[in-house]
Amino acid sequence: MGTIRTEVMDGVAVVTMSAPEVRNAFSFEMCTDLCAAFDQVDNDPSIGAMVLRGDAGTFCAGSDTREKEWSSGGDAATADSFNRTSSIYSTFLRLSRSAVPTIAAVRGSAVGAGVNLAMACDLRVMARDAVLVGGFLRAGVLPGGGFYSLVGRAGGKQAALALGLAAVRIDGEKAERCGLAWEALDDPDVEDRAVDLAKACASDPELARRGIAILRSELDVPGVSLEAAIEMERGAQMWSRRRRIDALGGEDQS
Repeated sequence: MGTIRTEVMDGVAVVTMSAPEVRNAFSFEMCTDLCAAFDQVDNDPSIGAMVLRGDAGTFCAGSDTREKEWSSGGDAATADSFNRTSSIYSTFLRLSRSAVPTIAAVRGSAVGAGVNLAMACDLRVMARDAVLVGGFLRAGVLPGGGFYSLVGRAGGKQAALALGLAAVRIDGEKAERCGLAWEALDDPDVEDRAVDLAKACASDPELARRGIAILRSELDVPGVSLEAAIEMERGAQMWSRRRRIDALGGEDQS
């Protein structure tokens, strides 16, 4: 159900999410592999920056809905489901704590938890025609994994509401204007630009690592910590998923 690839060149690690058949939606196993890739980057002092990208021209369609937790019959309140979904939320937190500057190269679309991944990076380069999509309302659930906090840090309260509650699709140019992306480019230029920015950071890996730690300490000051945001959203998301199951008569529709 998808793979994670890591390539390192000139001090830059390029981490690729690859599940083209589901637009790089990630399974629980892929989350584990992503965290392992982030550990690999952190443990290699020759790496000074990381680019996160999706395979086949798109970024990430969020969580793989073939997993039982995201099917209409998946019960969020079971201990197994709680622990498995925690592995997804931990991926966002782990990415936000990477030892190196992180850059998301967003092409195609970032949907739901894919938005969380993009926003957990320090900087985003988007294609002009790429879109950020909350996707939660269409599924009848509320955002989770610190979605509001991650989007709100970059784009403010209005962007968090627009994506999370109003089902607004935000393209690359709009994302650039409201701070959700550093810049919006033509699609073929996105990944090269992300790598060029990463190379600039990685020219002195030790300096980059020290610098990003200080930058985050000074500027990553949301109303609550990301850990607290994840737990605040978890209860509401679990309630919304249980509500959806009840509306379907309590039967497993997966």
